[in-house]
This record gives sequence, C-alpha cells and structure tokens, in this order.
Amino acid sequence: MQAWPGSAYPLGATFDGNGTNFALFSEGAERVELCFFDDDGAETRVELVDVDAFVWHTYISNIEPGQRYGYRVYGPYDPGSGRRFNPNKLLIDPYAKAVEGQTVWGQPVFGYDLDQPDSLNAEDSASHAAKSVVINPFFDWGGDRQPKTPYAESFIYEAHVKGLTMRHPGIPESIRGTYSAIAHPAIIEHLKKIGVTAIELMPVHQFVNDARLEEQGLSNYWGYNTIAFLAPQNTYSSTGQLGQQVQEFKGMVRALHQAGIEVILDVVYNHTAEGNQLGPTLSMRGIDNEAYYRLDQNDKRSYTDYTGTGNSLNVGNPHTLQLIMDSLRYWVLEMHVDGFRFDLAATLAREFYDVDRLAAFFELVQQDPVVSQVKLIAEPWDVGPGGYQVGNFPPQWTEWNGQYRDTVRDYWRGEPQALGEFASRLTGSSDLYEHSGRRPVASINFVTAHDGFTLRDLVSYEQKHNEANGEDNHDGANDNRSRNFGVEGPTDDPDILTRRARQQRNFIATLLLSQGVPMLLHGDELGRTQRGNNNGYAQDNDTSWIDWDAVDQPLVEFTAALARLRREHPTFRRSRFFNGRPVRREEGRVPDIVWLKPDGTQMQPEDWDSGFGRAIGVFLNGNGIRERDRRGGDITDDHFIVLFNSGDDVVDFTFPDVDFSPRWDVLVDTAGVYANTPPIEPGRTLPVHASSLLVLCEHREPELEADHSVAASLAAAHTTAIDEVPAAAPRTELPR
Repeated sequence: MQAWPGSAYPLGATFDGNGTNFALFSEGAERVELCFFDDDGAETRVELVDVDAFVWHTYISNIEPGQRYGYRVYGPYDPGSGRRFNPNKLLIDPYAKAVEGQTVWGQPVFGYDLDQPDSLNAEDSASHAAKSVVINPFFDWGGDRQPKTPYAESFIYEAHVKGLTMRHPGIPESIRGTYSAIAHPAIIEHLKKIGVTAIELMPVHQFVNDARLEEQGLSNYWGYNTIAFLAPQNTYSSTGQLGQQVQEFKGMVRALHQAGIEVILDVVYNHTAEGNQLGPTLSMRGIDNEAYYRLDQNDKRSYTDYTGTGNSLNVGNPHTLQLIMDSLRYWVLEMHVDGFRFDLAATLAREFYDVDRLAAFFELVQQDPVVSQVKLIAEPWDVGPGGYQVGNFPPQWTEWNGQYRDTVRDYWRGEPQALGEFASRLTGSSDLYEHSGRRPVASINFVTAHDGFTLRDLVSYEQKHNEANGEDNHDGANDNRSRNFGVEGPTDDPDILTRRARQQRNFIATLLLSQGVPMLLHGDELGRTQRGNNNGYAQDNDTSWIDWDAVDQPLVEFTAALARLRREHPTFRRSRFFNGRPVRREEGRVPDIVWLKPDGTQMQPEDWDSGFGRAIGVFLNGNGIRERDRRGGDITDDHFIVLFNSGDDVVDFTFPDVDFSPRWDVLVDTAGVYANTPPIEPGRTLPVHASSLLVLCEHREPELEADHSVAASLAAAHTTAIDEVPAAAPRTELPR
C-alpha cells in the first residue's frame, strides 16, 4: 500500500481508475489516521501527514471501489470548550459516497462513559460503526436527459422508497422496498397513469436508526436522521452495500427520466444523527465538533437546537456550507436528480440567530450555476423562535404552503370563516408570494403529506391514534382539521362511506384545480390508511406500507381524470396571478376571474365577510392567461366555472347570463349526480349537493368528423373534377 501526498480537493474518497485520493477537513485536529477494513474486519491504519488549509489528504494506489474505510481523529477532548476529539471512535467520512452497515448501539459508539457525560470513553467503536466505502464513479447513463418540466406543468408525488413498493404484488419480492422497485414498470406505469411529473422521495441520504426506537422494536422509518449527505441509503439497495447502492440509485433515476418523470430528493441538512451532547460520536462530532455544529455559546457542552432533534448544523461556518453545497452539486451532476425539498429549511437561514433571507446559504444557492438551475422547495419553518416563514423565502425558491393545507381542510370541513382565504389559496396565494416577485408556482400546494393523516384518514378520524409509536399517543399533531362524518375510524354505514369517498374526491379535485404546483402524498389516490396514526415515522411495517391489494380503483381513475384535465387546460396552471381586470375579446371585455354568489351575481367586497361562507363559484376566463407557449404563440383555453359547496345542505346555483359562454357542460361532479347532463343554459338554477364540487366548461359543438372511406374519397374527387371543367366553348367545325 503506497501512500502519496495526494490532493486537498475534492474532499472525500475519489477513485481515478488506478487508486484513490482521500481528503478530510478538520481545523482542530492534531493528527488523523485513515483506517481500512477487510472482509473479516481487520484494520489497517495510514497516518495522513499532508495538510493544506485544514484539509488532511493522501493518495493511495491500488485502493479500489468496494474498499471499506473510516477515520480516527486526534485532538483535545474538552466538552466544556466544544472539542470532542476521541481517536477511539471510528468516524464516517462526511463526504462518503456509500456506507456499509448500520450503527450497532452500545457504549463503544459514545465518546463518553454513559454515566459520566464529561468523561472520555476509551472503548474502540470499529466493530459497532458503519463503514465508509470507496465507490466506482463510472456509470453508463445511456444518453439520459433530465425532463426539466416547468413548475407550472408539474405534478409532484411525495413517496417513500419502501412504503410505496414493499407490498406491490407486481414487483418481485427480491427487489421490493428498494431503488430497483421504484424503477419497476409497475410503479412507473402507475405514476404515468395518474399524471405525475415528479416523484419526491423522502430521505435517501444515509441515515441512522435511533437507539430508543430499536429498543422498542421500531425504527426510523422516515429517515430524517442523516449521517452522510452524499451516500444513498444502503438498506434501499437490492444489490449490495459496497457501492452497488450508488449504481442502483442511478439506474432508478435513468428509468424515471426515460418515462419523463423528475426525481426530487427530500434532504435534511439542518441536523445530523449525532444528536445532542448525550448522542453518539459517529462522524462530524469527532472530526470537528465546533465547525460542524452550532454550540450554545454560554455552555459549549450543549448544542443549539432549532430542529427538535438535538443539534443544528453550523451554517455560519464556511466548511459546513461547503459540505452542503458540495452535496447538492454531487446529487445533480453525478446522480442526475432534478431538485430538492429542504427539510426545516428555516434552520439553514439562521446564520447567526434569526431567520435571514439574506443568509450566506441563500447567496451561495443563488449564484451556483448548478444548484440554482434545479427545483428548490423549502419546508419554510423550524421549531426555533420566529421559525414559521411561509412566504418569506427568496424569489428563486418555492415553498410547501402550510396555509394552503390548513385553509383547504378548514373549508371542506365546513368552517365558514375560511371562505375568503380559501379563495386566495385556490388562486395561488398572491398574498404570500407576489410581494417578492414570485408567481403562483412558488406555492407547493398540498392537503396531506408524510407528516399527518393520510387523505383517507383525514375523512375518517378526528383524533390521532398513535399508540403503536410507544409514546402514549403524545406524539404527532393534535390540530388535524379533520372530520369523521359521525364515526371514528372504520364503519359499514353506507351513508358515511359515501360522504367520505366524496370528500376525498373534493380534496383531490381542489388540489389539482388550484393555481400553483400540486403535491399528492403517495397512496392518497389509492385510499391508503394508517388506521389513524398521524405520525408514522417509526412504523416500518404494514401501518405505513401501501396495501396494493386494497386499492380504491374509482379514486385512482378520478385522480387520473383530474390530472388530465389540469394537463390539457392551462387555465388551471397559470404562470401569473389573476388581476381581475377585463380581458379583450371579440365579444366584449370580461375579467380574467369572477367570483360568484349562488344567485349568479358577482361577489362584492362586503360579501366575503357576510357569513354565508360555505358555497361559492368562480369563473375562469380561458382568454386571460396572458402568456405565450413554448412556440411563441398566445395561450388561450376554454372558459370554466367551478362551483364549491362545503355545507351539509344542497345549494342552488344560478348560472350568470353573460356573454362569456352561452352554455356549459358538466365535466366533474364529485357527488356523481350530473353525469351525462345536457348543456346548461345561462340563467338556469342547478342544485349543488352537500359537500361537493362541480367543474363546468363552456359548451362547444362537436366538429363533424370527416368521412375517410374510399367511396367518399372517390365522390369528392369526382365532384372536384366536375367543378374544375371550364365552361364549354362555341363548337367550331374543323376543315375537311
């Protein structure tokens, strides 16, 4: 094993075909050892002697992909000053591109004696620690092209690699729950059927199972407990953990791209799995605790926690910011992903204390030629002071719109005071995003997400039922804004089942008809239930896995139809906000949007607070889109009227007698009453059933289909020939 000085860049382990360069940042280290492990666990150590700008590095020939490695870092152990170096602990490379194994919990992985928090524990952790792995960076992408779907045309599907695929009967058992399963035609065909353009995968960065959960027979199913920001989770690999997980992940991305589906990753850069001062020493804590973590300045034994998980990454340190940015670029350039959803993104903006939209992290993203060009979605809150930041992220960002979720839930459970805000959320939340120059696509609209009830549970339970999580039902949100229609949980009552099914259709229709970018939780279109558990983070079992044998097929078809309606009609996915001003037309000038009362008259400012509040209609002018398509032509569409009734009684809606459409066709009726209804004349009154939604499109007479038969073609040709014969000239006798 020959060691050469190597290079301080790039950080991590980089195989070049002949050997591997290793580089590790540590400002406070006094000595660093690179440790290699064979198949039997035997360890070989190489001391790193070359250091440039706090980066310890070496190049070792003949080190090939599949090699396990880790680091031991020497330096002061003084928790009071924030330094926690302990060379007895084998450390994962923060830049590891693959990890083998899992943390084995016990005293060896803790830097202190468990009964003495300030002590130094000397037990070797190598046998209990996961190992970093050198990977093969080469992959045949086969001409892979990223779909680059515009936000306005996007439909995002939030999914869990294991939960989506573990019980699918059409997927071979050997690959269920893995990246290969996501790439399987059975999953891709379903995504295409319901019109999905992007799959947003819950965390796939290498994460750690909490000791507390393992002791209870549970696990960190969701994966919001990252330990390696460049490594794909090894338990989602069907082919191996010595770098095979990287190849398998790339194969999944390639397959999804071939189907026109983007891949967005839910990333957790706000904290790591090492927890607070009582947590284990697995990686960054033992490499440079002060650089990587935000410490309590009054007592550096403790960590500042804006995430509720024990620690927060120190985004005020340039090396920590470099790790985040290098990770983002790696996933775009090497793994070909199309965007990121940032968990608790407000924490990344706390460069000092307050959330600051001018923080260095946002500046780095703004000017980065790679990261700035992909989809950037913020979860715009954390648990720190002033952490709720919906609407306050920089212009380049989109946001999970928590206000959309709450308002739409309130409206459909019959809260009358939600009407005015419901109208705002339906039209893209201009009150939240327009002031910063953003457009409706800044709003990622969702009704349900991984954190909370599924859609079916939202209409079946009014209380959480999290007893299986082992926390006496104290965990999970209490404010669910749900409705069970008279029975908590399962029921055989046909009336309740009918109302619940209708309510699910209401939510899906509202989501897909709203301006902004819709996001659907995996399984909501299938009728998935978690039996009232609204915090399934620890349930790696049938509670969270989709039961593909109990699919609500009518709901699947309904979702596909609404997605198709949205895709075919740009009226429902505009890139600009409505302004209420008239739009020029040959027949006259009609506003781009008109809000209607049930009597057919226009809503007036005082009507929004009048208290009638459960029924409203909206006219959407298809000529008011005010933008051009990709070919440069003006975009026009049909006109639509959407009628909403969230009350418990039938409401009669009168159709306005105006010039924007003589008649209307019913396209969608979540109550299922008006199928095959003849065109509706202006001035007619139409009863809209309780808790239902209607979508109507301006009526167009069908064009006569051309007759392409042979007989018709010959007849047409004969007629044309006759028409083209010139009038007969006077007859002239020819000379004899």
